[in-house]
Amino acid sequence: MPFCASCGSQVEGRFCAKCGAPVGEGPGPATPPPQAPPGAAVYPPPVPPASAAAMTDNAASALCYALGLITGVLFLLIAPYNQNRTVRFHAFQSIFLTVAVIIIAIAVGIVESILGGVIGWWFAAIVGFVFNLACLALWIAMIVTTYQGRSIPLPIIGPIAQQQA
Repeated sequence: MPFCASCGSQVEGRFCAKCGAPVGEGPGPATPPPQAPPGAAVYPPPVPPASAAAMTDNAASALCYALGLITGVLFLLIAPYNQNRTVRFHAFQSIFLTVAVIIIAIAVGIVESILGGVIGWWFAAIVGFVFNLACLALWIAMIVTTYQGRSIPLPIIGPIAQQQA
């Protein structure tokens, strides 16, 4: 009984049942796969499993803003990204922006409660709505521009984030 030149197992027939190599040939180049008959369904080859490929800088930087403080801290802790200066800048800026928005939201809430008693609840509601809308617009703008590869340092917190990065 012949033995397979590739894997060494016993072979019955023209091909090895274990590795599929033709009998009598060494581990040379593989033969092309047989063609499918006409009219048969042809499926694409299986996709190999994804390796631990890192994200691009712009995608990681944009994700720093996705959940604010949480993703900012997360990207400062994850190994390949915490050495990248661009990702670190956006992570710190996201953290500082979230903290600033929380502080300003508290101040706006205090102003709303004061204005609600003096001027009227509708004016206080408009002030709160405009603030929330501005925060949403800033959040979306930061994600989109960062994903496009542009870096926008914000007026007060941007230089602080650049020093930290």
